[in-house]
Amino acid sequence: MSRKPLKDPLDLLDLAVTLSDEEREIQATVARFLTERVRPHLAEWFENAHFARELAPELGKLGVLGMHLEGYGCAGTNAVSYGLACLELEAADSGFRSFVSVQGSLSMYSVRKWGSEEQKREWLPRLAAGEAIGCFGLTEPDFGSNPAGMRTRAVRDGGDWILDGTKTWITNGGIADVATVWAQTEDGVRGFLVPRGTPGFTTRDIKQKMSLRASVTSELHLDGVRLPDAARLPLAEGLRAPLSCLDEARFGILFGAVGAARDSLQAAMDYAGSRVQFGKPIGAFQLTQKKLADMAVSLGSAALLAVHLGRLKDTDRLRPEQISAGKLNNVREAVAIARECRTILGANGISLEYSPLRHANNLESVLTYEGTAEMHTLVIGQALTGHAAFR
Repeated sequence: MSRKPLKDPLDLLDLAVTLSDEEREIQATVARFLTERVRPHLAEWFENAHFARELAPELGKLGVLGMHLEGYGCAGTNAVSYGLACLELEAADSGFRSFVSVQGSLSMYSVRKWGSEEQKREWLPRLAAGEAIGCFGLTEPDFGSNPAGMRTRAVRDGGDWILDGTKTWITNGGIADVATVWAQTEDGVRGFLVPRGTPGFTTRDIKQKMSLRASVTSELHLDGVRLPDAARLPLAEGLRAPLSCLDEARFGILFGAVGAARDSLQAAMDYAGSRVQFGKPIGAFQLTQKKLADMAVSLGSAALLAVHLGRLKDTDRLRPEQISAGKLNNVREAVAIARECRTILGANGISLEYSPLRHANNLESVLTYEGTAEMHTLVIGQALTGHAAFR
């Protein structure tokens, strides 16, 4: 006996019933925008390593840039709505979710949380509108998982600061109008806003990437960069300031990974329904159905976990180790799903006509950035045992 197949693999567990009408409408609005303005070009942009910067004002008009922040031109949505927007963005391509995450959860959040009123008024409305682009300079060539060892230094010189150092793997770096740069000072880690064009501040885009190709990834170089004290984020004291920003970005990732997995599984389901071998669609064979069933269950579990963590965040109860659990699980499951979906597509799966292998390549970066799987494992381990095993 045959029946009508599900259109969306998330319908297996009726994810939509866990959402409010407003949350569903926000998700649908973002999905429509991506269908019209982004999806038709993704294969070309990925192949040509091109990020469509001209879409930034459109994303601003859509309201997704810093959408979970309050005031200064930001939409002020709840956390689940922001997560669902990230889900749809990454269902298109991880590069677009990365752009929105860095703009809102790293650049804008660092200003909103740790900046002065003057800094907020100067930058947040422009960043929310997509008129300006921001980036977040924390990772260094020799210090990724251990940001406390950063070598970038900021030294007092009268009423100014002099910054020297290098940051790497910085999303949006080469196109950013302002960079939030973290540096060691004699009083500990501090954050600074460095506008593009500041003497001594240069960027270099990282080429020949096999992942996140439709995204700008760069190095930031600071050579005797002189900044007034007004460029310092006055409320940011110590490493907890940049780490709080990373928690914001990781929250978007745990939803985004669900989007990449859903899009991969949707492509595999569609292909399995139309590809005929041995006289019937490959979706009618038991081995293919087992693959699809296992992936749908994993996907649904990841989506429900994301929504649950979003509800915790909306009630100010979300803890860092819970974000780690969501990021670790959902990205790990998404990588496995994207790879398995490629096998259902056979040889066609290596073509950019289909999304799973593009998602799998992108997710290799997502697995690493904003905390590797190993580091999130140790965060969870510390929560369970009370012992830090980082060293």
